[in-house]
Amino acid sequence: MSTKSTAVFLTLLPLLASIIPTTLAQTSTDCNPLNSTNCPIDTALGVGNYSIDFTTSTMSTTVWNTTDGTVNYGNDGAEFTIAQRFDAPTVQSNFYLFFGTTEVIMQTAPGQGIISSIVLLSDDLDEIDWELMGGNNSYVETNYYGKGNQSERNALYYPIQTPEQIFHNYTVHWTAERLDWYIDGQVVRTLLYDDAEGGNSYPQTPMRFKMGIWAGGDPKMPPGTIAWAGGETDYSKAPFTMTIKSVRISDASRGTAYQYGDTSGTWESIKVLK
Repeated sequence: MSTKSTAVFLTLLPLLASIIPTTLAQTSTDCNPLNSTNCPIDTALGVGNYSIDFTTSTMSTTVWNTTDGTVNYGNDGAEFTIAQRFDAPTVQSNFYLFFGTTEVIMQTAPGQGIISSIVLLSDDLDEIDWELMGGNNSYVETNYYGKGNQSERNALYYPIQTPEQIFHNYTVHWTAERLDWYIDGQVVRTLLYDDAEGGNSYPQTPMRFKMGIWAGGDPKMPPGTIAWAGGETDYSKAPFTMTIKSVRISDASRGTAYQYGDTSGTWESIKVLK
């Protein structure tokens, strides 16, 4: 980040902090390994690196699961579109990664209250996020949660050049010691394990990879969420489209599956199955 951009960001911190709600983490899981030792094992990526170019290829159901709506394909890639109220096209990987790198080339959606999201989420609700608000064409939010614990202090905003008009590279590099967010190859944020409440809130368990678009400004949302999203969504201005050009995912652990060894939720407890 340049000195000028940093200065602008710090100037806006009080305003941004005043509108960030404290309840934007994922809040449910099919089986939480913190509460049970009988949860299903997590299928691993199984290879060191996976990549797909959506300008030439479509998502295989072997790799991807569409959890909501429909994804279309155009010349620039995979299109996630809100055409009317209650649309929220979303996909997630059928595999998990246990530390590694995710890279997404994305052009975000316009529209007040429309949220373009890239999320890593584990069964015990560890989470790593990118969130971009339509109507705010200058900033991107980075966020994280440990075991679903919600804190407004975890979210930080960074300047970015017109993400609704330009494709940017959003990369996360995640290890047991540190978590780095990159924009176009430049580190914009680093979270060290010890700085996340001594590791208690550090994301550290196998995660699925998710991409989607949703209306944080929908009238049914809580007032705090609508304010965070930038205001109430005007569906008469739809469609709103987020476009993903390509995805690359690298799994640092080379197993076929991951299993929680106990209910601690620590990375040391995870068994890498061969």
